[in-house]
This record gives sequence, C-alpha cells and structure tokens, in this order.
Amino acid sequence: MKVLVIGNGGREHALAWKLLQSPQVEQVFVAPGNGGTAVMERCQNLPLSVDNFDGIKEAVWERGIDLVAIGPELPLAMGIVDYLEQNGIAVFGPSQTGAQIEASKSWAKGIMREAKIPTATAAVFTDDEFDAAVAYVRKQGAPIVVKADGLAAGKGVTVAKTEEEAIAAIKESFNGKFGIAGECVVIEEFLTGEEVSVLALIDGETVLPLLPAQDHKAVGEGDTGPNTGGMGAYAPAPLVTPELMEQILQKVFQPVITLFRSWKIDYRGVLYAGLMILPSNEIKVLEFNCRFGDPETQVILPLLETPLADLMLACVQRRLASLPPLRWQPGVAASVVVAAGGYPGSYRKGDAIAGIERAEALGAIVFHAGTKLQDGLVLTDGGRVLNITTTAPTFDEAFARAYAAVDCIQFPDCFCRRDIGYRVRSAF
Repeated sequence: MKVLVIGNGGREHALAWKLLQSPQVEQVFVAPGNGGTAVMERCQNLPLSVDNFDGIKEAVWERGIDLVAIGPELPLAMGIVDYLEQNGIAVFGPSQTGAQIEASKSWAKGIMREAKIPTATAAVFTDDEFDAAVAYVRKQGAPIVVKADGLAAGKGVTVAKTEEEAIAAIKESFNGKFGIAGECVVIEEFLTGEEVSVLALIDGETVLPLLPAQDHKAVGEGDTGPNTGGMGAYAPAPLVTPELMEQILQKVFQPVITLFRSWKIDYRGVLYAGLMILPSNEIKVLEFNCRFGDPETQVILPLLETPLADLMLACVQRRLASLPPLRWQPGVAASVVVAAGGYPGSYRKGDAIAGIERAEALGAIVFHAGTKLQDGLVLTDGGRVLNITTTAPTFDEAFARAYAAVDCIQFPDCFCRRDIGYRVRSAF
C-alpha cells in the first residue's frame, strides 16, 4: 500500500512516521513535506503545494497511490476531498461542507446551537458592524474573547483582559490582519477552567475517540503572551477520566454527527474538539477542528499501537464499528516545540540546525515542523521548527527526557517554553 500525506508540518511528519509503522504500508509520499520527511526511509517528498489539486491527482495516478491523508485545514476547507473523490481517489478527511466546522467559527456556533452542544455564549459581527461589535464588548465587559471567523493558522484568537484590548483586536481583524478570515469576528464569553483536546475518528456514523491531550497555545511561560499554533503538548491528559470521556462523547461528538447525518453531510476523518472543563467539571466547547491537531498529534501517535493505516481505511470505508478496541502503549508522551526567535511574529528562515542526531541518540523523536533539506543541511523554514517528543512511564520522566533532548538543539535565536506540562509535572 502507498499513502500520500498532504502538508509540511510536524503533524504531517508524525502522520508519515506512524503510517510507515503500519505493516501494509510500503511507501509514504508527503506533499510538500519538510526536512524531516525528506530523510525518512521509504518516504519521498513531492514538490506540490497543498492547494495544487490537479498536481496531487496526477501524482496519485502516476505513482499508484492507494490512499491520500489530508493534514492541514486549508485544503480541506478548499474542497480537496470532494475533488479527489470525484476522481476516484480514496481520501481520509471530511468534505468541504463538513470542514466548515473549522473554516467558519460562526457556522460552528450555529451547529452547536442547533445540536444543543454546551458552549460559550457569543455574538457574530461583520466588518461593517464595528460600532455594534464595540457596543457588545462594552456591554459584556472584560475579560472577553475575540476570534477571527475564518482560518488564521491558530493565531486568530485574542483573549482580551480589557475592553480596549478587545476593541483593538476587532479593529485589527476588520482592517485585514487575517485577510478574508477576519472580515467577520465571533465575540465570545470568557471561560475559566482547563483546556483539553479530544480528537475522534469519524466514519460518518461511528465515533472512535483517541487519547485526550493538552497543549499550550500561548508563546510565553505561564501561558502568557500571544497565541501560537501550539508550543508543546502531552497525552493522555489525566483531567479526562473515563467518565468525563463518556460525557464528551454523548454531549459533544454524537450530537454533531447525528446532526450532520440529518443534514446529509458526509463527515469522515478526524473531528477535533477543543474543550474547556470548568471547575464544576462541566464541559464547554471552545472550538471544533476538522483535522488532526498540531502539536497534539505528535504526542498521541507515539502512544498508538493499532496501525494508523487500518484506522484511516476504516474511516474511508465506513467500518470503524467493526474494528477491535484501539491498542495503546502504556505510559505517557510529551512534546516541546523549539521555535525561531520572533515567533509568532516575524522570524528568520534558512539557519542551519545542529544537534538533531544527538537529541535522537537520547531517545527523543524529533518531528520536523518548519524545516527544509538543502544541500544536505537541515535549515529552519518556519516559526515552529521542531517538536521534541518523548515517551516514558511518567510525565516527570517524559519531560526530563524531552528537555534534555531540547538542550541538544542549536540554531540562532531558538527558544522554547520551559514549563510545558506544568499541570502534570511534580517539579520543574
């Protein structure tokens, strides 16, 4: 079996890495891939952008590829699954209509209202309603959350501590900071509690949850500073007990899939629920995503023992219900992002990275997130550069190993958060 993974980040490196562990997978292609996927055995990068649907179709036909797995949200929102399926190609991922659950936060809010899924109260404003948006902020008060409606690479959310900060975020969004994604904003109630990510495999009918994970979105220690695509993660999140997971399935996932079926929306792939668990243990949905999380994937997949290719095929072929229970490695996984100086703002690219082999020699899995291979050298090529991932019996051991491996990595102005996993570590 040959599989093509679409994307170029740490999530896609992790998907390719895990797929190559599936007994039936002979070769994996990644389009466009990164410096890590370029050097993996039985893996080949294809110089195709994620929105080059015609080129991807031709590559599948020319190479006899059996399955395409979509990593990022952008091609899903653009309809890549519909396009490839119309050309007779098996694809893991939801249709364009289903992908709206991430591509439009206002549409997702409508889904949650319709399906009676618990979520924060919110109001939606377009860029010709600035005064009304300001009035709403003044009425609600701060803290309050401002979200760009469309896709903003994980950077479209502002948790405003003051009304002025919220109004500035609205103005920035309406003035083009996020392009068309910011022409509409969702202004949302601020919730207090612990955030957790629960990803589930969906085949249109059956919901199969993966291990719960927690990530750290803020760039600064103590969860301070602007939001990023994620600075680190760990799994399984102890916060989500079996009883709480059952509630999440019944109150969050099942209502969405039931509503989608009634609307004849064919949702096959991953549905990711970003949740807030309130101090009362009540569940509130912060967001839905239509794909594997990043960096959550980098801590969930190292613990998965069931072949990933089996799971993807079962989603595509609508037979998740017939699979045996998922098998998981005992213990936990931890991942720390090594980022380029300046991220999530402007940052340099093209710096040589040293120490990857030393980190791997310590037992870490180094997933490349923003790298490229050039003239035999691995160079920086993004804001989040590497995901240093480890597994261990306990979180203290996993993070000790991860940070020991992080300390091997060198490139100009690199940085990481030193407190990833602070909720589950007994000491720093």
